[in-house]
Amino acid sequence: MEFNENKPIYLQIFDAICERILSGDLKPEARIPSVREYGADVGVNPNTVMRTYEKLTADGIIFNKRGIGYFVSADAKERIQDAQRKIFLEEELPLILRKMELLGIDPAVLNQKKS
Repeated sequence: MEFNENKPIYLQIFDAICERILSGDLKPEARIPSVREYGADVGVNPNTVMRTYEKLTADGIIFNKRGIGYFVSADAKERIQDAQRKIFLEEELPLILRKMELLGIDPAVLNQKKS
């Protein structure tokens, strides 16, 4: 995994796991690698992965079965989509619309199909 130095590694791992859930690569109720396994796979300290898993658990995306491991929550995909929609609509879209306004791009161009 390639890491961006401008964002904490645990959040990059969080995003990668969320993307795997959204893409269907990780299914609801599927077991995910242990903290040590995941750390070894991506080449990071297990404490970093543990921080990611704690955030995923706090957000209701994964859950821990004590002594067995971590699993994807049944509603993980919906939780991720809801959170990412909110971020997009409240933070990203206003920046895009402002940039379009500054560049003189008519928002109607977004409705046009590519040829």
